[in-house]
Amino acid sequence: MDQDSTPLLAFLETVHPYDSLPRDEMARVAASFSRRHYDDGAVIYAAGEPLTGIFLILEGSVEVLEPSGGLVSLLGPRNSFGERGLLRDGMAVTTARATRGADILMLPEAEFRRLIATYPAFERFFHRGRQHEAREADISTRKVGDLIARAPIAVPPDTPIREAARRMRDAHISCLAITEGDRLVGIVTARDFVNKVLAEGLDPAAPVSRVMAADPMVLTPDSLGSDVLNRMLEHRIGHLPVVDDGRLVGMITQTDLVRFQAVSSALLVRDAATAQTVAELAENTARIPRLLVQLVGGGSAHEVVTRLITDIADTVTRRLLAMAEAELGPAPVPYLWLACGSQGRQEQTGVSDQDNCLMIDDAATEADMGYFARLAKIVSDGLNACGYVYCPGDMMATNPQWCQRMSVWRGYFRKWITTPDPMAQMLASVMFDLRAIGGTASLYTELQAEVLELAAKNSIFVAHMISNSLKHNPPLGLLRGFATIRSGEYKNHIDLKHNGVVPVVDLGRVYALIGQLPAVNTRARLEAAVEAGVISASGGRDLIEAYDLIAQARLEHQARRVKGGEKPDNFIAPSELSDFERSHLRDAFVVVRTMQSAVGQARGARS
Repeated sequence: MDQDSTPLLAFLETVHPYDSLPRDEMARVAASFSRRHYDDGAVIYAAGEPLTGIFLILEGSVEVLEPSGGLVSLLGPRNSFGERGLLRDGMAVTTARATRGADILMLPEAEFRRLIATYPAFERFFHRGRQHEAREADISTRKVGDLIARAPIAVPPDTPIREAARRMRDAHISCLAITEGDRLVGIVTARDFVNKVLAEGLDPAAPVSRVMAADPMVLTPDSLGSDVLNRMLEHRIGHLPVVDDGRLVGMITQTDLVRFQAVSSALLVRDAATAQTVAELAENTARIPRLLVQLVGGGSAHEVVTRLITDIADTVTRRLLAMAEAELGPAPVPYLWLACGSQGRQEQTGVSDQDNCLMIDDAATEADMGYFARLAKIVSDGLNACGYVYCPGDMMATNPQWCQRMSVWRGYFRKWITTPDPMAQMLASVMFDLRAIGGTASLYTELQAEVLELAAKNSIFVAHMISNSLKHNPPLGLLRGFATIRSGEYKNHIDLKHNGVVPVVDLGRVYALIGQLPAVNTRARLEAAVEAGVISASGGRDLIEAYDLIAQARLEHQARRVKGGEKPDNFIAPSELSDFERSHLRDAFVVVRTMQSAVGQARGARS
């Protein structure tokens, strides 16, 4: 650069990830930037043009536009742009245009790639791919923070012993933390109450500080599971507080260690398969939130977590079908229980209702249909008792509309495809995610192939399905922010399900329809669409990476809530995220928006 780089150095110190560079490296980078002023409306680069570097806004603002001209985002100072096309194939995937005049810095490609190869902070910031790799489930190598089962329960030192004992009884715990503010000062255990209160005749009205163990041994969230095991064995203790900078964040007990080793998807599947009552099944599924925390904490990829959780739902469903047949007698004709929605796609998380239907052999009589109505009620009621609540839209086998002979189902799909009104689009969207769970699977195999072929050949139906897939928009706001919910319980939050995951689910369904792809799982659909040439390799890779990031963020949010003693949900406040997380989550939403735009253009071509 010709000008003195000192002011630019001061600017880079306020921009991530440049602020992470050593001082001498930052000076080299500052000297590598070129600077140019763009008048209002001037095009910085156009979609399809080769890129020579990445861009950083020094002053002013920049519009990022889709190839069709639609606005993707409006960027201001300290925002980077152009990196997605540069990292993909060197060609711009959007158009960037200055607004109100802008001073733009450009870092040459070679220098940009050197920084990515040299500094992990750059690699993490500019690559939207997975940040998590599955690690061994060995408890000794797990971080203590991943082993914490729930938020800590604590009382102040002046709490009466009687009240402290009640708190432990009501919470079903054997150890209570004693804190002043959020600072740990001691712990008290059930054994302390026996040895120091009952055995000594101490007044239960005395403060719990009289019997607590002051300044107990502690660990930090970054400690390893091996540290827990070693401390407990060496010092013969069963409880270890976890503190972060003096602040109590959790309590690890021997029970937690046993639970961690005992909770696995395989064990839950085994217990579900051998359960004798609905109550036993419900006890089993109540352990799923803990499994979610364990899998997410262990770094498992989102599609692994959701697959393992869905496997449990499948087993519970099949066990309930067996219980129903034991009560009603063998089925009079072949039938098939199918799941749709997240269970059908094998994408269940910590929050799932039930979506299912029954397909029945055409030989069924009216009396036989009465049998299947009773079977559907037993199974759906059992699923509800196990936490898979009734579908709010009544998309269940207990609804006579979704408990039908095969000939009726063929008629349904043909009508939806040939007369794609809004209701047909909605129903078809749900039913294209069907997956066989229990019964005679061959009943659906032939129908699925017929439906995919018929649907793919009907350009009007495909155009309507594409239109339906664009109804869920990523939560993108202007000025590099998010479009949050404006009112109600989740005001200022974003919905990571309906505005995050669902837009990608809808795109995957459309790609499967166009390519006649039998896959039902969203990620499998995206991969199959790339392999079949339905979408480009570069576009598909971007979308898969964006989906991975959004879906992983959703699971991590749910796991945090479970660890905090709350029910998992899909609503997250952007303020809960770091600048790094917000930046990459928004970039992922931009990718989804871009792919929606591309499929929308295809709809126009089909019309």
